[in-house]
Amino acid sequence: MYNNPYLNTYNPQVSIDKLNEQINNLEKMKAQIQQPVQQPTNLTQNFQLAPTNRDVIRYANSIDEVQRDMVIGETPYFSKDMSVVWIKNTKGEIKTYELSEVVLQDEKDIKINFLMSQIEELKKEMKKNELDANVNKSNESTKSSNVSTISKSTKQQK
Repeated sequence: MYNNPYLNTYNPQVSIDKLNEQINNLEKMKAQIQQPVQQPTNLTQNFQLAPTNRDVIRYANSIDEVQRDMVIGETPYFSKDMSVVWIKNTKGEIKTYELSEVVLQDEKDIKINFLMSQIEELKKEMKKNELDANVNKSNESTKSSNVSTISKSTKQQK
């Protein structure tokens, strides 16, 4: 095998073909290097350090605390007893509202309240009628005594 006479013979055509192939490969590599290399786009990440959780209820003892706090959007602040709410916007303007609890009533409660109010009205009317009756009685007694004295006094003066 090592002494094969056909292998040791020099074939110029094979060498030329190999050289041409290597030249073509080098030219391809040169063309790739000359082309502008596309670099990946730069990614920029921005982190917001301000609080973005606006679903949290904020509490304040006074309007001074609301004024000191910085807000991103319209933010409600509730007093501890839930009687006042302050709404602060990004400009620093503060609106104040009073809160009162609304108790939902069913039909029975509504009817009971209506009847209770009617009873109170009737009691007031009864007291008013009693006072009017007492005033009328006292007026009648004073009128009769006044009239008699006035008539006597007018007769005596003549």
